[in-house]
Amino acid sequence: MALVFASMIACENLEPIDENRLTIDYIGSDPGSAEGVLLKGYKGLINQYAFSEAATDDAVNNQLDNGYKRIATGELSAQYMPGVSRWNKFETVFYLNHFLEIAEAGKVRWHLDSRMNQLFEDRLKGEALGLRGLYHFYVLQAHAGVGTSGNLTGVPYFTEFTKADGNFNVPRLSFEATVENIMADFDQAIELLPSVYTAIESEKDDKYADVPIDTFSVVNGPQYKLRLTSNIVQGLKARLALFAASPAYLNGQGYYETAAETAAKVLNKNGGIAGLDPDGIEYYTSDNSINTGEMLWRSQLGGDNDTYERRMYPPSAFGSGEVNPTHNLVMAFPMANGYPATEANGFDPQAPYTNRDPRLQKYIVTNGSSIGGSTINSGYGGGADRVDSIPEQSTTTGYYLRKLLRPDVTISNIGSTKKKHYNVYFRYTELFLILAEAANEIGGPDYAVEGISARDVIAAIRERAGITQPDGYLTSTTTKEAMRELIRNERRLELSFEGHRFWDLRRWDMDLNETATGYYNDGTQYEELPTVENRDYPDHATYMPIPYKEVLKFSALEQNNGW
Repeated sequence: MALVFASMIACENLEPIDENRLTIDYIGSDPGSAEGVLLKGYKGLINQYAFSEAATDDAVNNQLDNGYKRIATGELSAQYMPGVSRWNKFETVFYLNHFLEIAEAGKVRWHLDSRMNQLFEDRLKGEALGLRGLYHFYVLQAHAGVGTSGNLTGVPYFTEFTKADGNFNVPRLSFEATVENIMADFDQAIELLPSVYTAIESEKDDKYADVPIDTFSVVNGPQYKLRLTSNIVQGLKARLALFAASPAYLNGQGYYETAAETAAKVLNKNGGIAGLDPDGIEYYTSDNSINTGEMLWRSQLGGDNDTYERRMYPPSAFGSGEVNPTHNLVMAFPMANGYPATEANGFDPQAPYTNRDPRLQKYIVTNGSSIGGSTINSGYGGGADRVDSIPEQSTTTGYYLRKLLRPDVTISNIGSTKKKHYNVYFRYTELFLILAEAANEIGGPDYAVEGISARDVIAAIRERAGITQPDGYLTSTTTKEAMRELIRNERRLELSFEGHRFWDLRRWDMDLNETATGYYNDGTQYEELPTVENRDYPDHATYMPIPYKEVLKFSALEQNNGW
């Protein structure tokens, strides 16, 4: 970690100052330069385009050297964990600590007006604390686990800016101590941040009651709307609490209550159950989708591109068909009436996509459906789109990915119709599912937190999805155990291909080695492809390792058991 910071301080003793190099003292007194250090915290946020599902039972990547494929099929080790190691997120933590030291020193004048200066300082410190907590959570989510000592262990928690020659040989805290440190940063951030960036008097928080709207909007106006708010940090706090409460970690211990109560506060500010965005199911399909009520936290709308479509479209639509949803995932989508897709409930193996949950066709390209201007035949006679037709281009499972792709992007030999995309960091649907999972674990399907129960949430999500009403299957789900399975399945569907499944399986302490399967039409009938890709995780892979090079460098770091 020490090398990360060398460039930040290498110029400290240079005389005279080169105009292209800034000293620590200058950065600590110039507001633009100081804020630039804080903005480093927005550069490494994790978004929905990781496609780590290819390391789970939900998908297979058709690229032979894909890192997720390789770790899922036996190569995961302390030396090799591409895409899932997050130890490097500590780099951003030190930038944020540097900014907080600058802010505490009080040498930066953010505004000539003393009241505005204090408001700026509070908000910027709140952002830094919230981001510091988030980056520690990233590391905790990836690297917490039962250590060689047999104890459930977290990660180091850094609250100071350490120079390159400083001490980085710091032991890991206990798991719960790490969680509480993150919680403390989140709670401070919530106190310092506005819940919304606005120029409308009625939308201000009560804590700003004595601040004129003209003053407030200079510091906390809509020009900052993509930056952290107290509502976002409360969402992050709820996410952390649910993670901590999960079976692989603390298995409750009050954290389900924290998750449910914190989520409910934010959701009720947004209208409660009625605030579930009716268009949130396909939040990514148009430029206008950035204006929906589905986004708790997102990036700005990017420039026109077709990057993901070129990676994911089938070959006939001029794509590489990279991420192939599994038949395992397809069978997780229920029938249109909400009952599981079994033959007893009307599932027909020879008409497998008929009378199914509408989300199936919205998220996955099945045999006979269309995308990118092409009708896709992944079975017999399908040409380049057929299963295993062209290595590293054609599907391996019989399915192609639709979710996250712009349906209005078309690609051809003579050009492409490109469209805008944006990164998502937190959706309201995830917050609803956090509340549902936590509330059910506390008191069962009908236990209400701030007026919202797990049944309320799942009913609203399934009705939005297009499940036939009344939802008889939901009505028949009366025990905590049955509701738990339903919530987990709804989370699997609603948050599919957004980077959650890899971590959810681990925090639930579930089987990581379910074989990836496919489905193929041989021209006369459909048949299952029972072994598209075997999963080969060791038993201790519920907890990811600390990178070997870090354990080698720093003797105080305890490795997770088995690695």
